[in-house]
Amino acid sequence: MKTALVLGATGLVGGRLLEQLLHDARYDSVVALTRRPLERQHPKLRQEIIDFDHPDPTKIAGDDLFCALGTTLRKAGSKEAQYRIDCTYPYEFGKIARANGVRQYLLVSSVGADARSSNFYLRTKGDLEEKLRALHFDAFVSARPSFLLGDRSEFRLGERIGIALAQVFAFLIPRKYRGIPAATVASALIERANAGLSGVEMIESDRLQLLR
Repeated sequence: MKTALVLGATGLVGGRLLEQLLHDARYDSVVALTRRPLERQHPKLRQEIIDFDHPDPTKIAGDDLFCALGTTLRKAGSKEAQYRIDCTYPYEFGKIARANGVRQYLLVSSVGADARSSNFYLRTKGDLEEKLRALHFDAFVSARPSFLLGDRSEFRLGERIGIALAQVFAFLIPRKYRGIPAATVASALIERANAGLSGVEMIESDRLQLLR
C-alpha cells in the first residue's frame, strides 16, 4: 500500500487524479497539497495546507507525487507569475519530495513541451521537464496531453469554441493533437505509477489514450 501526493487537486486533471486515487486500492492514503481546504472529504484523504512560497518539508512525504499544477497567462496576470506556478512550484516541491524519499514523480505537462521552444508556455513546460529529470527520481513520467476535455470550474470561451471545432473536424487532426479527456490522462498516470518503472518516460497524447 502506498501514499500518493497530489499537487493541483482543484484543477481539471488534478481533480480526476484525486478521485481516482481515492478509489484505487493500491493507495491507502492520498495527500492533497493545497493552498486552501478542499470541500472533498474521504477516509483516505488528508489535506495539507501549504504556503507554496515557503513549503513545509515535513508535509511533503509519501511514495508517488502527482503534479497537475498549472494556470493560464490570463489568470496568472503575467508571464513571471505563470512561470512560478507552472514551473517553479512544481520543481521546488519535487526537490523536497526527492529529499524526503518520494520515489516517483508523475507530471501533467503538455503536447509540444520543449525547453527550446519560442512559445512561452511550451518552453515553460519543457523547462520543468528538464529540471525534474535532473532530480533523478526512481521514475519520472511526464504526460503530454493535447487540449483537455472535461468540465472545468471556470468558463473559458475560447477553449470551448476550440473544442467544439476540433470535435467537428477530428477526422482531419492527427491523433497526437486531438482532444483527450482529463480522466484519461489521470488514469494513464496512475497506471504508469504502478507499472514498476525506472528512469524517465515521456508519454505523448496519442499513447495516453492506450494506457488508461
